[in-house]
Amino acid sequence: MENTRVFGYVRVSTTGQVKEGFSLEQQKEEIVAFCKENGYELVKMYEDAGISGAKVDEDDMSIDRPGLQDMLADLNEEIKYIVVLTTSRLWRADMVKAIIQRDLRKVGADVRAVDRPNCSIYERDPTSVLINGMMELLDLYERLEIAKRLRRGRRAKAAKGGYAGGNAPIGYRRKRHTRKLMIDPEKVDVVKHVFRLKKKHRRMTLDEIATSLHKAGYTTITGRKYHRAQVKRILDNRDFYTGKYVYDGVSGVDGQHEIIEGIGELM
Repeated sequence: MENTRVFGYVRVSTTGQVKEGFSLEQQKEEIVAFCKENGYELVKMYEDAGISGAKVDEDDMSIDRPGLQDMLADLNEEIKYIVVLTTSRLWRADMVKAIIQRDLRKVGADVRAVDRPNCSIYERDPTSVLINGMMELLDLYERLEIAKRLRRGRRAKAAKGGYAGGNAPIGYRRKRHTRKLMIDPEKVDVVKHVFRLKKKHRRMTLDEIATSLHKAGYTTITGRKYHRAQVKRILDNRDFYTGKYVYDGVSGVDGQHEIIEGIGELM
């Protein structure tokens, strides 16, 4: 009998998740063991690191996670399940959940979570649906409580222009063992390329700019092609690149980060 073919998916967004036992390697080990126990053939493991949550483009219903995007693009009728440690690695927001489940249903695939192996996106039993829904609500409640405790200190730091956490804008990286941002010499040209194109061709679309980055040989930190969502993120960070810091309602503050040389002339 042919093995059940599956994809694995792992994700971490914060160093806190690593400390709490959610590191990429730990997730992979759990998934590999789960697949062996259930006789699944693990075809490929996909991953996203350092990506908090998932930004959704509502126009084309896509999610800004390169690893997840690659996995959904590779889905076919031969893949029976997406195996994750917990469903929170795949989705947290309802919009993200709807998009992922839409793509899974197109090929008849399902989700298998190590912590809840009987969970299914096709579940119709009222009791099972209730239990799974309650588990997701409890996970949401816990995350909101943690975020509430952290927000106050981060906003106070942001009000002084200091890096308060979250993903560093493309073109910057966090200085090791500190909360300070520094220019990333390997990615700063990507930022300049995007603004240079946008200034010269005002009507150029996000997809066209992403294609231009690919043709110019630029890749993401994981070696993948840039997507339109990442191009949009660069353009949306215009104020940051010119020296301002914006975080959770704190805006217009002079940032403590170094300004990219010559960036203002490209805007």
